[in-house]
Amino acid sequence: MTTPDEIKAAARKAAFARRKAAHSAINPTVAQARLFEVLEPLQGKTISGYMPIQTEIDPLPVMAKMATTGFVTVPVIEAKAAPLKFRQWTLDCKMIAGEFGAKIPASGAWLEPEVLIVPLVSFDRQGGRLGYGGGFYDRTLEMLRERRETIAIGYAYAAQEAENLPLEATDQPLDAIVTEKEIITF
Repeated sequence: MTTPDEIKAAARKAAFARRKAAHSAINPTVAQARLFEVLEPLQGKTISGYMPIQTEIDPLPVMAKMATTGFVTVPVIEAKAAPLKFRQWTLDCKMIAGEFGAKIPASGAWLEPEVLIVPLVSFDRQGGRLGYGGGFYDRTLEMLRERRETIAIGYAYAAQEAENLPLEATDQPLDAIVTEKEIITF
């Protein structure tokens, strides 16, 4: 019998392959323009982006634009099974190696974002998200949403879409998904 963990592992493997193919074939400029279209009305709110690793779609040009009018942060993993913390990011801040190969600011203010650009492995049309399996974003979104309205925007290549994601009750839904093809809102 196949376990839930095996089902998720298989879904991640297939999604990573689709993402890798899309990453090498698609220029992210259109997706970046769509992401800015979603974020522009949210200027003034503290936003979290991410430092792309491996074949993740790149949000950095949009983060740079948003940093001209407000605070932009990036996630920092401090401990396994803990929510993420967020350190202020600017174009010229010194970056150091963080967990899983993602760069993090060496110093800066710790801020709580109101809007998160969320990397992912796969997504569905109901706002479901399959991540890397550590649960960091799920714990973080749950914590932030208990405190105040928090918007989670999945950012991905359209090829990362899947049907019937193996989701669990603890998985936090996305409020929108932005790809090079479209903006999906819930």
